[in-house]
This record gives sequence, C-alpha cells and structure tokens, in this order.
Amino acid sequence: MIDRGRQGWPDVAKGVCIILVVLWHVVTKHAIEVPGAGAVTSVWATLNAQLLPLRMPLFFVISGMFATRALTATDRADWRRRALRLAALYVVWVLIQTFALAPTPEFDTARATDAGELLAQLTFSPTNLWYLLALAVYLAVGRMARSVPTVVLLPVAFAVSAVGASGVLPDLGNLWQVVQNVFFFLAGVRLRAFAERLAVGSGALTVFMLGAAYAGLAAVVGVLGLRHWPAVWPLLSLVAVGFGITVCALLDRRAEAIARPLRWLGRRTLPIYVIHMIPLALLDAALRASGLRTTPVVEAVAPVVLTAVVIALCLAAHAALVRLRLGVLFDPLLAVGWVRARRSATAGPSPSR
Repeated sequence: MIDRGRQGWPDVAKGVCIILVVLWHVVTKHAIEVPGAGAVTSVWATLNAQLLPLRMPLFFVISGMFATRALTATDRADWRRRALRLAALYVVWVLIQTFALAPTPEFDTARATDAGELLAQLTFSPTNLWYLLALAVYLAVGRMARSVPTVVLLPVAFAVSAVGASGVLPDLGNLWQVVQNVFFFLAGVRLRAFAERLAVGSGALTVFMLGAAYAGLAAVVGVLGLRHWPAVWPLLSLVAVGFGITVCALLDRRAEAIARPLRWLGRRTLPIYVIHMIPLALLDAALRASGLRTTPVVEAVAPVVLTAVVIALCLAAHAALVRLRLGVLFDPLLAVGWVRARRSATAGPSPSR
C-alpha cells in the first residue's frame, strides 16, 4: 500500500532515473552496435553521456533520503535487514544473469564464464547490478558513521567520491562506481531536510538556472576533457542533482499527467533494475539475427521504443514471477521467514508437563 503522506517528487525522480538507466544500456549496449548506426546514434550516445552526472547520483540521494530513519533508529534490525536484503538480491540476480545471459555472448556486459570470475563478481568486481551492492555497503557505512558530525563526514565522503571519479582505481568491474557515489548517498541521509526545502521552494526560474548551469558545466567538462580532474565530477554531479530535484518537484506539483506515471514507475524500480539486462540482451540477439540495418529515422526512435519495451517486459516478468509465487527472487529474506514458519509447523506445540 502507498503511504498517503509520502512526498511525490522523490518517486518522480526515481522514475526518471530508472528510465535513464535502461536508456543508457539500450544505447551503449545495443544501438551503437547496430550495423549502419551513424550520426543520430552518436547524438543519442552524447546525450546519454551528458546525463551521467545526474542519473546515479540523484538515484543515490533519493535512496539516502529513504534510508534516513533506518540509519538513525535505535533499533539496529531495520538497517541490517535492508543491507542483508540488498546483498542477497545482488547474489541472486548475479547468479540468474550468469545463466540467462550465457546464450547471448555478443551482448556487451559482464557475465562470469567460470567459478573464479563468478566469485570476483560476487565480491570485489561488481557487475551491472552494482547499485544493489553499493546500497548494502552504504547502509553499513552510514550506520557506522552515524555519530560523526555532518561537517566532517560529508567532506571526507566527497574526497572518497572524487578519488573514485578520478580514474586512478584499478579496473575491477564497477568498483569505481561504488566508490564514486558514496558521497551522494550520505548527502541524501544527512541533508534530507535541505533537499526537501529545495524541492518545496523550487520554481521555474530555479529549474532554468540550475539546468543552464548543469548544461554549461557539462559542456565545459566534456570539451576540455576535465572528467578525471580532482573533484570536477562530484561537483558537476552536485549541480546535476540540484537540477534533478527541482525539476522533479516542479513536475510533481504542476504536471500531474507526466508526474503520475513517473511516480508509479518510481515505486517499481527494483524489478526493472534487476531484470532489464536480460530482455535487452535477448532483444539485441533477435535484432542481430534478423539482419536488419538501421536508418536515421529508426536510429532516432528505436532507443525510446526499446526502452519502453524493455521496461514493460520487466514489469510483466515481475508480475508473472510473483503470481507464480517466486516473489522471493525480489526479497530473498522471505525465504528465511518460510523456513522458520515450516520449522515451527513441523515442531508442533510443545508437550505439556
């Protein structure tokens, strides 16, 4: 059941972010590989690259905001349960992807081909599902650092994120992304009230100014090749997150026709995130096998269409799996409850003396 007192704009933001995640993978893992892809696809690739400072940092800020109560509560069970659930989800879906993506070797994404690679992906070399592992780690960090003053914690986290964005870390899957985004999760936890005030006080002028600043800074960073310069990326992402919060808040207040489906989608991001690479890989294989070549018109509309199709397939697959009583795939801790209930039923009532 949806919390009627829940603010709408964070769900709008999550809806936007999950669309951008799928769109990014559609373009980078499929569209640019299509025979005949040309200038229009290059425009899509460039646009997606300019959205990198927005997509995951905003996602993590919202995730941090939603985790605030769990991390500050005196009861430690809530955050531990959340972290364990996320870690278990990561393991389950890495295993599922390992087998599901095996028939599509030409699809460009990480998949283990032996036990050593699988062990690495489950530990220090995260796959495309790295967001789940990152959240589990961030929850532990946020809980351990709960007594550290914000004025100390956030600068340290910013420095860590700056290192992750600098390109100096070894090439271990998406480990650098886990390091790069820790600041934004912790900022969501510690600066939740500030983000809410920014959302409430935002208007069209604020959105325009932050959007212009984001676009201008992104262009400068791209043209001058400043991506890996110290602190440049997290600073650019901060501006992008500010723009994302204000535009989503404005949509939530003034564009209900747009905000309603985004809110609905934003409350269903988990199944889309964990499933989407599988239907995308299968669609990519089918389109490769068809031998069809692209045209400028197809290049222009295909990423949007494929993104919508992949999201729809993910939601349909989730509904089907839940109907088949496989909802445990999306909450592995349900299995623990089932085992305990079965043990209790098997044990029966204690004998009377």
